[in-house]
Amino acid sequence: MKKFTSHIISNLRILYLVSILAVTVALILVMFPDNTVREQYSYAVGSYWHGDDLYAPFDFTIVKNEKESGQETSRIRATSPLYFYFDSAARDKAVANAARLRLSPREAELAREAMTLVYGSAGYCSGIGGIGGHPLVVLTGNVGRELDTGAVLTPVDIERFVDEAVADSAAALRLTRLLTDSVLAPTLVYDETRTHLELDSRLSQLSYSSRMVQKDELIVSKGQRVDDETALVLASLEQEQSRRSIGDYNLLLHYLGQALLCVIAFVALYIFLKNIRHPMLDDIKKVTFAFFIVIFISAAVAMVVRADASMVLIVPMCVVPILMHIFFDMRVALYIHIVAVIIIGNMVPNSYEFIFYQLVSGMMSIITVRNFEKRSSFFAVALVIFGTYSLIYIAGVLSTDASLAGLQPERFLIFFVNALLTLLAYPLIFLFERMFGMTTNLTLMEISSTNTPALRELSQKAPGTFQHSMQVANIAEDLINEIGGNALLAKVGALYHDIGKIMAPLYFTENQNNGFNPHDNIDYEESAHIITQHVKDGITLAKKYHLPSEVMDFIRTHHGTTVTGYFYAQALQHKGDGEINIADFRYLGPTPFSRETAVVMIVDSVEAACKSLKSHDKESISRMVDNIIDDKIKHNQLNNCPLTLQDITRIRSYIKDRMMSIYHVRVEYPVK
Repeated sequence: MKKFTSHIISNLRILYLVSILAVTVALILVMFPDNTVREQYSYAVGSYWHGDDLYAPFDFTIVKNEKESGQETSRIRATSPLYFYFDSAARDKAVANAARLRLSPREAELAREAMTLVYGSAGYCSGIGGIGGHPLVVLTGNVGRELDTGAVLTPVDIERFVDEAVADSAAALRLTRLLTDSVLAPTLVYDETRTHLELDSRLSQLSYSSRMVQKDELIVSKGQRVDDETALVLASLEQEQSRRSIGDYNLLLHYLGQALLCVIAFVALYIFLKNIRHPMLDDIKKVTFAFFIVIFISAAVAMVVRADASMVLIVPMCVVPILMHIFFDMRVALYIHIVAVIIIGNMVPNSYEFIFYQLVSGMMSIITVRNFEKRSSFFAVALVIFGTYSLIYIAGVLSTDASLAGLQPERFLIFFVNALLTLLAYPLIFLFERMFGMTTNLTLMEISSTNTPALRELSQKAPGTFQHSMQVANIAEDLINEIGGNALLAKVGALYHDIGKIMAPLYFTENQNNGFNPHDNIDYEESAHIITQHVKDGITLAKKYHLPSEVMDFIRTHHGTTVTGYFYAQALQHKGDGEINIADFRYLGPTPFSRETAVVMIVDSVEAACKSLKSHDKESISRMVDNIIDDKIKHNQLNNCPLTLQDITRIRSYIKDRMMSIYHVRVEYPVK
């Protein structure tokens, strides 16, 4: 039954991995812009052409850039003719309008002079704004004749005429409005429909090509800087190549090819992790987190590519290796970063430059700081990333241009913003810890302080246990540093492994300082129950204080499935083997399953036992350490942890030396 259950769970895990792989690949393909007209050439404006000399494979026209096209459009709009038709009854309308108004003699005189000026001219138009440099065309039927723009009057000319005739500015303004709004009728009536038709016709004839490139004409030489003009020629060539091949282009096969490239990269990562037997593959949460990070950074790059592909280096890709290093280790960080860079590099322009920048800066960010336990570490990594980007850019310019004259200051600004955005890794750590239920060294550092609520309560209610935990934590940390492992995790796990004793502190000898022992008044089974109960109570308190699951593992495993030896031996002595059940004296476990939990179990037992020794000489301590470790091995307490025989040998030696140094064991000098 157990094998069948294990088989089902294994198959479900594989099914989940396949499903999340498919979802990740699909999201990556959807997020990035459609690549059916993708660049066939890897380049960026301001960078250097890394390929061989490129010659035109056929004749093609250069497509004007947006600036040139915009200028052409603006020129046409500014010079397109304005169409009018002539109103011969305009003078009569003006006379009638003036007659209806109550004008003073002076105003009536000025109105007559204005009408003489207007209707004696080539024409008068109003209500269309400035005519600027537009040609003016007057239609008579279907025949048009062009007018001299300078001979046509507008309301501005009427305002000037009144200002010269009337000294009072307020009176002049009132009379100007009266004439232009109520008296004068335009002889030239604006034909909006005909004007718009003419403008549309001219815009439709606008050419979006600037010149022709002949076949075999040199487009760009190897090592040449790609300026705006060269980039425009390359873009035009790509468009023409895409147009010529569009009939043979299969969009489905295109996406299938990109999907296969992504799958190959992820499969390579899986094989690597499987080969090194990394525990990450056994934890669904950690696998999900790794895929999520790839999707997360891919989405960031995709948004920038859609907005402005030339700014793609502003995305802080180094957040990926930093987070992977913090949550896992250097090897996983490097390989996941490589996979992310390869996949995304296939989706962005100028892939070679992108991949080179990201791989080198990612490796530098991983090795810069090995331990992310200080906030200053993130600023150090950001500085290294900025320096790495800058050096790569300077080296690239020197290698192709042989001088620094071509350096573009805005590129350094992009690198600086990238480094600043890398600092987002710090708040993201806490967010992802909550989302995926994982623990980092930063969190362990926070809860390693003896000023946390749980440890304060332990020190107040069970001071002897608190001192014991401190001693175990120090020894376990040093021992893990000696044999390899997460020393900080071992230290924190040891600090909290006995917090369950808070619930009944006087039942544990390290807290009994007045000679009273409550076990004297109860039977052995009840005593054993109280002693073993501190593991369950510890889990309850750990949940109350929101301790990470990794710390709870130390509480569960520090006694494994051993028996409370003293009370079991006393029960055997007084009741006999047939009257007791060994299960009443046994801890529920589980046994340690990591190097850290195994070391804490051993150190916990040794530290407690050393206090009970009557003589702390070298032989007594050595014999006691050997007996405890041999007993753990004999009762299969270390079967599930990855400690080797060499590790156990080193543990024996280190603990003996440490115990002798604690109890100040000295060699006996000969008496003269």
